[in-house]
Amino acid sequence: MRYEFRWEVLWSGQSGAWLLQGLLTTLAISSLAWLLAAGLGILSGALRTVPWKPLRAVATFYVEFFRNVPLLVWMFFWYFGVPPLLPQVAREWLFDHGAEFWAGMFALGVYHGARMSEVIRSGIQSIPKTQFEAAVAMGLTTFQAYRLVIVPIALRLIVPPATSESLNLLKNSSVALTISVAELTFQTRQIETYTARAIEALTAGTVVYLALCVGIATIMARVERRFAIPGLIARGG
Repeated sequence: MRYEFRWEVLWSGQSGAWLLQGLLTTLAISSLAWLLAAGLGILSGALRTVPWKPLRAVATFYVEFFRNVPLLVWMFFWYFGVPPLLPQVAREWLFDHGAEFWAGMFALGVYHGARMSEVIRSGIQSIPKTQFEAAVAMGLTTFQAYRLVIVPIALRLIVPPATSESLNLLKNSSVALTISVAELTFQTRQIETYTARAIEALTAGTVVYLALCVGIATIMARVERRFAIPGLIARGG
């Protein structure tokens, strides 16, 4: 049988609105999760390199525990497991304000925060120890040395791997459809269900994801070239 493509189904009826809403939801959940992941990653990544063993142990536990559990399990845990543990008022507010969205966001953020931590740690450990020693010799405390010298340098060194991790976070936001978050993949599946046009619907989702990822990678390549540190990192091509 010869398949007849009907691309008009993507903008006829509710399909166009569904795709736009899915795109906006994907951007929202990915952006919030990225902020959470970056914060947790910087904190735990830095703690894994400090001289104090208790802090290193706490950071290591976080990374190893959250990094080695499947993302889908975390989605289910935050959506089905956490709400019953909350007070009644908090639980009612959460379900009135999109519990599935916030559960998906926290699952993505915590999961990728553990992965981002390893990126931060590798960046810090790639910095010559003389940088830290010089900062301490100038009278800075360990906290000040990390905040003012070590972490800023590390953030400039890790742009390429951090970009890859950020793209993984964006793509992994599609897992949120399993807890009914109406993100891009959810909406493409909805279009497929209503139109019986799987190729057209899934092609649209693929193209949107591709455009988002290529756009982010292009921007971050420019950031890499702009903030490259001569002698410590090669400028991006």
